[in-house]
Amino acid sequence: MSDINNWAEDIANIPSNYSRIIGRELGLQMRELPKLLKFTQLSPEQFLQEDILLTTRQQIQILNNALQLSPYPDFGLRLGRHLTPATHGAMGFLVNSSPNLLMALQAFQNFVPTRMSFARLNFKMQEDWVECEIRFETLLHEDVYRSLLECCLMVFVACAEFIIGRPLHDAQMNFSFAKPAYHEVYKAYFAGSYQFSASYSSIKLPLEICHIPNASANHENYVLAMRQCEVMLSQLKSHKCSTTYQLQKMMLSQPLGTLSEENAAAALFISKRTLARHLAKEGSSYMEIRDKFLAEQASHYLRNSTMSVEAIASLLNYHDSANFRRAFKRWFHMSPQTFRQQHESLLTLVRV
Repeated sequence: MSDINNWAEDIANIPSNYSRIIGRELGLQMRELPKLLKFTQLSPEQFLQEDILLTTRQQIQILNNALQLSPYPDFGLRLGRHLTPATHGAMGFLVNSSPNLLMALQAFQNFVPTRMSFARLNFKMQEDWVECEIRFETLLHEDVYRSLLECCLMVFVACAEFIIGRPLHDAQMNFSFAKPAYHEVYKAYFAGSYQFSASYSSIKLPLEICHIPNASANHENYVLAMRQCEVMLSQLKSHKCSTTYQLQKMMLSQPLGTLSEENAAAALFISKRTLARHLAKEGSSYMEIRDKFLAEQASHYLRNSTMSVEAIASLLNYHDSANFRRAFKRWFHMSPQTFRQQHESLLTLVRV
């Protein structure tokens, strides 16, 4: 493995909720968590924090530990059943609100690195089919690779069935690993066909079902989720090793305005003073990053929604709308109402 890949595997950018779901699937109690966290340098207390991010090495080690602990050879399939769209953050929200399956697959392709930084998807369009190849850009043990791939296919199938409103019996899944001893259980998880020992791993879907309208599509939700995913992806590409980036990603991955400086430092396994020192070296501070983040979110909702100022204040975790108005005036040198009115006036001029 190259030095670049080794460096990338030590960047904490994978949400930890997947690993907590692994713990629940195993039925572990608090006292048993050290078994799941073996060789990760994580304590159970750190692991249980909602806003903690994991490195690629830690995520893979946790999955490897889980396979050693589970009595079920089909652990990857069993885990995949629990990974509903809600577990995928903004990306899952984007997929569920997509106009159709094709656009949902494109959302997966574009933004899967924001959830699993070492996973990549590659699409091939044919006259009647669309095929999505799944690759992992890191070395994996055979059992880990098989379980992770099974889990990913379960996620794709569940999302596709939600969008088209029926079982995905016309899908074809290709697994690059040899037929496992437990292959008979696959029919309980997949309605479509599947083959093993393929040249690469993929899911192949008829193009016609990819254009079926999603009954749960929501344009406003789609636009909001797309914007959030794009922000996360741009940060991942340009500042993936910075403390600023990791802090911004934590802010995006939980309810707006709820991440405290103390919790942010704890999630990065450093003290509050060390966090401040790292941010100062990058020319920033916790309050500057938080203010910029909240200002961007507030201005977006004022421009692109009809929500009241009070509702936006609540969404940004301001318990008193007067405090939100004061903060907004500090950011933009005008009130939220004036900001919205100026934006609406500008739109009117553009239309004319």
